[in-house]
Formats: sequence, structure tokens, C-alpha cells
Amino acid sequence: MTETDPSTAAELTENRYALYQARLEHTRAGMRRHDIPVMAIIDPNQIFYSTGAMNMQLWSSRTPARYLLVFLEGPVILYDFAGSQHLAEDLPTISEIRMAEGLDFVSSGGDMQGACARFAAEIARTVRDHDPAIDRIAVDRFPFQAVDALQAQGLQVSDAGEALALTRMIKLPVELPYIREAMRRVEIGVERLETRAEPGKTETETWAEFHYALMAKHGQYVSTRLFQSGPNTFPYFQEAGSRLLQKGDLLCLDTDALAFENYAVDFSRTFLCGDQKATPDQQLLYARAREQLEWNADLLKPGTEYRELAEKAWQVPPEHQASRYYCIGHGLGMAGEFPNIPHMDGTGAAYPLQGVLEPGMIICLESYIGWDRSNEGVKLEDQFLILEDGVERMSNYHFDHRLGGRMI
Repeated sequence: MTETDPSTAAELTENRYALYQARLEHTRAGMRRHDIPVMAIIDPNQIFYSTGAMNMQLWSSRTPARYLLVFLEGPVILYDFAGSQHLAEDLPTISEIRMAEGLDFVSSGGDMQGACARFAAEIARTVRDHDPAIDRIAVDRFPFQAVDALQAQGLQVSDAGEALALTRMIKLPVELPYIREAMRRVEIGVERLETRAEPGKTETETWAEFHYALMAKHGQYVSTRLFQSGPNTFPYFQEAGSRLLQKGDLLCLDTDALAFENYAVDFSRTFLCGDQKATPDQQLLYARAREQLEWNADLLKPGTEYRELAEKAWQVPPEHQASRYYCIGHGLGMAGEFPNIPHMDGTGAAYPLQGVLEPGMIICLESYIGWDRSNEGVKLEDQFLILEDGVERMSNYHFDHRLGGRMI
């Protein structure tokens, strides 16, 4: 795997403020489309998307003690927890930094009701000081006690989730070099895992090689533990554990990594462990998984309806139906994002997801083919960018030729 030119990475880092400002403008464009005059955001990925402000992302994802107030026309105010205001003070996307309230039992010091009341009073006062005519606010994942407190202040509260998801669904041109750089860094981590996956190591020891490379390349975290070996590859979604890798095992990896500038990279590969010839069952499972991936990739093009994609998708054989992956594919940005594209359910019911593939969307196509005949499964996945006139395959990590998987 080729290392990134350091000058390219340095240039991207140097220009990141322009990226943050473009995403803030994109967020406000989404607010305008959905008629949202002001929005309060607590999801740390969305705060980072809109401003570039980051503070202990995993901790913040489970502790409601940091949030953002964004006016469609007006300031962007970051409420951060004590002692950390300096982290965002140089960002051009943020007008002001204030002290946040902890909005759960622990972070409020046991006074959640009081903290939520103070939070709501502060937000309502700030909104009315800016524009007394504003009487409604959109919020994302705040505790319900905080939402109740906002309503008690006379504000009409709506869900910001749809506006945020549909905005982030379309990637801006300025984002794409950062996403490609994130991909390159994650591919380096996958190569390290593949080359160091040896019989006698545990799953977690092997999976740690991927983590090492991700952290060394300034990644953020891996959001799942989806690395399995041998019989742990069937059924899917088993997590990395203490099982010792054995020669001839199938090894399944799903990257699910937040990498450079917090962009998610999501592709999957299955490898053969050790210097061993693949069994006929392993080759068959791999061939079917690869066929599913490539067949569905050929269906991707701008303007294709989700329903049409599902109707024309590769037909999973009956012996794999019970363990197939739950969706055909999904969006990606700073996490798994909208849309999740479901399979046809076979009942004749109306397809549940409306919409089309649009330029600027990133779609990850999923394939999992396994069975109980050999208690094995193969997981493959690739990441695609929908363009105005076609599709770009963003993940180009090699397939294991011992299983029959050279790139088509």
C-alpha cells in the first residue's frame, strides 16, 4: 500500500478551516430547506461536521455535556464543558464559546432537573435576544428532560435529524480529498493486519494491528469490533475475542474506522490465514460474495431509485438467505449514514424507502455469504462515490487471490 505524500496531507491539514466553513454553510443550507431558524446539536459528529470543533468524541457521545447552537442567520455558539474552551477558540466557524450544562444525572452532579432548566433558560434567552420573533427550535439527540425544559420555555421543538441526515448525505467537492486521504490511511491499517495475521495469535491481538496503524495515522477510533476467524465468521456480527487463529481460517474484517479529519471509512475484506490452500466451500462462499458485490456495484448510477436497486440486486441463494446481510448498502460520511437500502421483502408489500441515488452520495455495498454447512462466512464490502456521470470506487484494497479474488 502506497504511503500518502506528506506534502499532500500537510496541505489538506493546512486548508481544513475552509473545509469547516464549507460544511457550516452546507448545514445552514439544509436548515433553510427545512425552514429551521435555529438548531441545537448535541451529537459530537454533527458538532464536528458543522464547525470542526472536537473534544473527546467517544466520551462526548455518551455524556450530554457539550452542545452547539446554530442560527440560520446569526451566531454559532459552542457550549463546552469546563476547562476545554481553548480547544475551539481559533475556529472561524464559532462565534462564541460558553460553559455547558451537564444534562444527565452524572454530569449534572445529581441535579438533572435543575441543569435542564438552566440549559433551557439559557437557550431560550439567547434565541430571543437574537430575534424575539423566533419561537421554535430544532434539536437532535438531547435527553427528553432537556427537550421538555425547552418546551416549558415556550419554544416549539422539532427533530433536526432529517435535515441533518439529508444535508450530510451529499458530500461537497471540498470534502472528497479528505475522504480519499482517510481511505488511504485505513488501507495501510488493513495491510498491516493482513500481513501480521498469523496462526497462534488471538483475534484481538491481530485486530490490534489495525488499531495501531489507524492511531499512528492520526485516526479517531474504530466504531465496531468486527474481526472474526474460523467458526466465528458464521453467523456474522460476532466480535473480536480470544480465539486463536488457525491455519486455513477465514478471517473477516469490517473497517468501520473514523480516520483522517473524522471521516469514516467502511469496507470489508475476507482473508485466508496462513500458507494454506482454500477449501472448496471457502472458494464457493467467496465467489458468491464477490459476485454479489460486483453485480450490485454495476447497478449504481445517479438517478437510480432505491426500489429499482433492490429489485435488480443480486439474488441471494436460498441456503444463504437466513444469514444474509440486513441491507443492500448504506450511506457513509462521519458514520454510517442515510440511506439504509433494504432488500425486497418478497411479500409484494410497497418498498419502504423512497428516493434516488444522487451525485455526492457515498454508498457502501454490503455482502455476507455464509452457511452452517462449514460454519463459515465471507464478508465483503466496498465504498462508492456517486458522480454526475458515473461512480467512483473509493476502496481499492486487493482481494485475496487464494480465495479467487483478484480485482475485476
